[in-house]
Amino acid sequence: MAGFNAVVLAAGQGTRMKSALPKVLHQVGGLPLVAHVVKAAADAGAESCFVIVPPDAREFDALRLPIAARFFEQRDRLGTAHAVLQARPALETSSLPVVVLCGDTPLVTPDSLARLSDAIANGADMAVMGFKARDPQGYGRLITDASGALLAIREHKDATEEERAITLCNAGILAFRGDLILSLLDRIGNDNAQREFYLTDAVEIARARGLRVACEIIDEDEVRGVNTRAQLAEAEAIFQRRARAAAMAGGATLIAPETVTFSHDTVIGQDVVIEPNVIFAGGVVIEDGVTIRGFSHLEGARVGRGSSIGPFARFRPGTVLEAGVHVGNFVELKASHVGEGAKVNHLSYIGDAHVGAKTNIGAGTITCNYDGYKKYKTDIGAGAFIGSNSSLVAPVTIGDGAYIGSGSVISEDVPPHALALTRAPQVHKDEWAKRKRARADAEKAASTK
Repeated sequence: MAGFNAVVLAAGQGTRMKSALPKVLHQVGGLPLVAHVVKAAADAGAESCFVIVPPDAREFDALRLPIAARFFEQRDRLGTAHAVLQARPALETSSLPVVVLCGDTPLVTPDSLARLSDAIANGADMAVMGFKARDPQGYGRLITDASGALLAIREHKDATEEERAITLCNAGILAFRGDLILSLLDRIGNDNAQREFYLTDAVEIARARGLRVACEIIDEDEVRGVNTRAQLAEAEAIFQRRARAAAMAGGATLIAPETVTFSHDTVIGQDVVIEPNVIFAGGVVIEDGVTIRGFSHLEGARVGRGSSIGPFARFRPGTVLEAGVHVGNFVELKASHVGEGAKVNHLSYIGDAHVGAKTNIGAGTITCNYDGYKKYKTDIGAGAFIGSNSSLVAPVTIGDGAYIGSGSVISEDVPPHALALTRAPQVHKDEWAKRKRARADAEKAASTK
């Protein structure tokens, strides 16, 4: 795998998205489109990344990328070659091959990018990625000779009717020798229907100089551009199909794969069983042998080996389960660490808490962790028993082996192995219910006379 510099074109306005957010910052699998592209480049061997962005787009300031990136503004929208040239200060200082990518194609794979950079490493002066289009309308066409050698790329608006019949199309991904790219781009003109400087014109310029231009073919799905909300949904669907296939290939069972939603960074172990309608948001790690029952939602959580979750469980960021934990229906956990073999089986909220090993949390238990201003910690020891419908008012510590009576409100620390109760004494009023029913019957009879 040869090292290269990646130039990512991300300055498009995306007006068809009908959004104040730049197009390439919309997400697929919980990750911005442009970050998918940069990740693929990094995984393919990119050593540096130069991202071409719109002017004054402060939204890019918070963008997190897997490799170091420099950002260059394209203030005048004069075409793709002009966009790449905004990175001239960086390109002038490196002789590495350059791979140019589109920031709105989140499905491109590292293997495809590696093939393109390898073509340069193996002697090509320039390389172009193409695909066989089911519908070539709007795409640039790859013009080849009888031997299949690439002669030119013709943009759709500039193509003849004969050229528009060609289905071999430009994927928008090109690679160049690092010591040639600027000399090729500087010779590109704008004598075309759009009056723009097309990066694709570099092919004819390279051929005229006797340079070798290679062509690599990939699947059309890899280069699906996202320009509308509908296309964003199509890209998401393809991403999810890939993620589900990868999970099952890795040893997980998905009962109804089409109903499970993954994030770009979801990690699923072997012998995991995932029931229908489970959603994995960002930052979830599921260890081996876990069962996740239907309609559960997990984000920013780690689930230990052999645990069981749900149905209808919600894990919020900061949740960690050790091995063999049981979390049941309608339980919400947030920023909590649950020890090995503990149980939180019914209708509970555990937030900002530490739950010790083998502890049992009864139905309806809540940790009262927020006073309207600050969050506070609840620390529950190992082997404790928290009776049903208890409220633990943080900050509070429940000692190892302590027992909390059902219905208690605990606002003070409980020593290890102690019983804590806060119930009021139970009172009986003899015959009260009988008298109440008699009065009600008499009133009903009187009202019907």
